[in-house]
Amino acid sequence: MKLLYGVQGTGQGHISRARAMAAALRHYDVEVTWLFSGRPREQLRDMQPFGDFLYRRGLTFVTRAGRLRYLPTLLNNHLPQFLRDVRTLDLGAYDAVVTDFEPVTAWAARRAGIPAIGIGHQYAFTGETPTVAGHWLARLVMQQFAPVSQAIGLHWHPWAGNILPPILDLPARPAVKRNSAAPVIVYLPFEDQAAVTCLLQQFPAQRFHQYAPALTEAQCDNVARRATSATRFKRDLAGCAGVICNSGFELISECLQWGIPVLTRPLAGQMEQQSNALALQELGYARVVPTLEPSHLQDWLERRQPPPALHFPDVAGRLARWLAEGAHTPAGNLARQLWQDSRVSAGPPPEARTPEARTPEARTPEAPTPDGRTPTARQLGQAAGSVSLTPLFGGGQAWVDNQFRE
Repeated sequence: MKLLYGVQGTGQGHISRARAMAAALRHYDVEVTWLFSGRPREQLRDMQPFGDFLYRRGLTFVTRAGRLRYLPTLLNNHLPQFLRDVRTLDLGAYDAVVTDFEPVTAWAARRAGIPAIGIGHQYAFTGETPTVAGHWLARLVMQQFAPVSQAIGLHWHPWAGNILPPILDLPARPAVKRNSAAPVIVYLPFEDQAAVTCLLQQFPAQRFHQYAPALTEAQCDNVARRATSATRFKRDLAGCAGVICNSGFELISECLQWGIPVLTRPLAGQMEQQSNALALQELGYARVVPTLEPSHLQDWLERRQPPPALHFPDVAGRLARWLAEGAHTPAGNLARQLWQDSRVSAGPPPEARTPEARTPEARTPEAPTPDGRTPTARQLGQAAGSVSLTPLFGGGQAWVDNQFRE
């Protein structure tokens, strides 16, 4: 069996999932060609598991100072090159196409009339999945960025029948024991790194390991600044006393599996991260703050608690077998089996959220309500809306499809 597997390379989470899938697929008679896009090729690190992989420029998102910037995102992406990459990607040699929110493979499969399987967190935003309201443009992008014929979502709770537990590139339990005197890992790659270091230096009694792709090795008082390295990051993660990060899916999933306390700030203007923060609030899995203020950090350092006891099964192994067998059985059957094998303290079930309790406006996690009080996690969950993956305006789908025709 020959498989083309596309991976969105903008964030480390997609690549981390791909490493887990690469290891799992090696146990089967499957020849995998990997295609990565979304960041410059020279910035792709620790890529040995993927062999002689393909690279395309693809599409990416621009963030500055912790906020998604829509206009620079539009201007930074070279759409004519993207269209050429889609038209020239030859799928004739492959028996199946899989994409983790990678647009070139997804659109090439759509253009060729070949079914594509989407496996990723972005495909989980259906049904009752907590989703902030009001982001119509983000919903359109989520729908059209990497469309697939079969969507398999990944999340922390089975809000819909197509949702599986997270794919994790780490052992079930860390090899070392952690203690409160251990360093706190800080991974905020979309923030101003100098500002992050200055914030951390206000707490000299606590050691921090600050990671980001743009950093060079340096010791700044109690802050060790480190360039991103998958191997060293996982080693530090195993023994850390906590993690401060944005609200991306994969790193927080790893923290939940290993019982690591998390302080998280979702990127402003990024629907996925704000929705993840909403889910974390609802499930009680992490401390969510709207801004990185010294008072927020001080309070978390003093009162941090590990998340509820969780255990996610070997999702990569089950998915690899499912793909190797031709992906013929319904994905819902696989989802039920995996959630039955999970030990997850998931808080109130999604059916407890009544339609009457939902409000149309989106609120930032832990932002004051109109009466001046801080909302509870339940109130935040009630404020979430659900996203429909149907087209948002008539004729839009036909227009998009026309751009990929000869």
